[in-house]
Amino acid sequence: MSQIRSACLDPDYFGKLSQYAFGLLQPKEFLFLTLAAEESQFVRLNQAKVRQIGIVQDAILELSLIYQSAPGRLHKNSYSLTLSGLGAEDQARIKDALRSLQSEVQALPCDPYAELPRSAESSHTENQGELLDHSDVLSELLAPLENTDLAGLYSSGPVVRAMAHSEGQKHWFYTENFSLDYSLYTQTQRALKGTYAGSKWNREAYGAEVRKSKEQLTLLNTQTIRVPKGAHRVYLAPAATYDLVTMLNWGALSEASIRQGDSPLRKLQTGEKKFSSLFSLEENFQKGGSPRFNSEGELAPERLTLIDQGQLRNSLVSSRTALEYHVKSNQACSSETLRAPVVAAGILQESEILKKLDKGLYLSNLHYLNWSDQPGGRITGMTRYACFWVENGKLVAPMESLRFDDTVFNLFGESLLGLTQSQTWIPEVGSYEMRDLGGMWCPGMLMDRMTFTL
Repeated sequence: MSQIRSACLDPDYFGKLSQYAFGLLQPKEFLFLTLAAEESQFVRLNQAKVRQIGIVQDAILELSLIYQSAPGRLHKNSYSLTLSGLGAEDQARIKDALRSLQSEVQALPCDPYAELPRSAESSHTENQGELLDHSDVLSELLAPLENTDLAGLYSSGPVVRAMAHSEGQKHWFYTENFSLDYSLYTQTQRALKGTYAGSKWNREAYGAEVRKSKEQLTLLNTQTIRVPKGAHRVYLAPAATYDLVTMLNWGALSEASIRQGDSPLRKLQTGEKKFSSLFSLEENFQKGGSPRFNSEGELAPERLTLIDQGQLRNSLVSSRTALEYHVKSNQACSSETLRAPVVAAGILQESEILKKLDKGLYLSNLHYLNWSDQPGGRITGMTRYACFWVENGKLVAPMESLRFDDTVFNLFGESLLGLTQSQTWIPEVGSYEMRDLGGMWCPGMLMDRMTFTL
């Protein structure tokens, strides 16, 4: 197990594998290599007890081969393989994979939007953390959880993203972080969701997070009320704001989607609709949570304004879209989705949230979101976890789940009354194939009207 730690998480090892692969190329062949590697400790909790624990070491190398049959005619083929951390074994796997790609690539159709690698700026980033030692994890995690019914997943360890291509460009991104994604349950199985994450473990901060969640949980033990459907005044906690903004990844900010006419923000781009001047969104890689480079080796700007005081200033443009529509790329990833989003804060003080809401819904989380009318910018979804009915500026009782159906032009537009002064870091906690990187900085949102249909 230590082989991967000393090898696939080492930039020198990746460099040696890259040079070996590039040495196998034939004339008119070009190669991109991308690496995703990690050494992660996972602890699965249920009823505040450890149900599963272990360490996962993984490293996936993707090879993308381009063959130039004639000037302007490029053929592309890709293959992914698992690395072992053993030099001779990994070289043999790379050789076999490249032979397979070489035997097939010339028979593939020409890709009109493929690009040859270009010699350009390289980068090297190392973000060291202060993580719990594996032997201390159980005592640290379980200490504040006495007399609670908690289910969750703790993950921690180093994560690597890297790329190199045969024209000499290299990028390396190494970071150490952790997250505990959890839910606390009442005896009636109502739940409250929380997340504690970062790069430096802090026992006091973790204890405070759990105590805060326990205090909120007491409110869920009261009888639920059924809120009638219709339009209600609403406060979205930062996690719920995150849920809404994440929907903009589904084709909204993509230049390709805008050009093809199915972006939910097309009317914002044409000026037919507008957002509130209170709402601003940018990509900000200065926070250090995710790499700036994409799979083509392009470095995105450290900061890129997307929506500025309600106006769409920039979309996300990949090099492929730039070629297809003859526009300038801003080095977006191939999916043209957010990688380091930050929603600008406002002036609403947290102590004033309930007073300003007065009467309406306090929503901690949303889920099952989808576009109900994508070109029209209409979103549907459900309330989730600790959501409450508020009267006279006080939490009255937990509410039964509601379905909402509303447009982004109302939610981020005419109904937006204010955003909180503070921003909360909402990390990406997925681990389907690899631990996800990054997350979103976002405030809470106070809205005059949000429409609920069921």
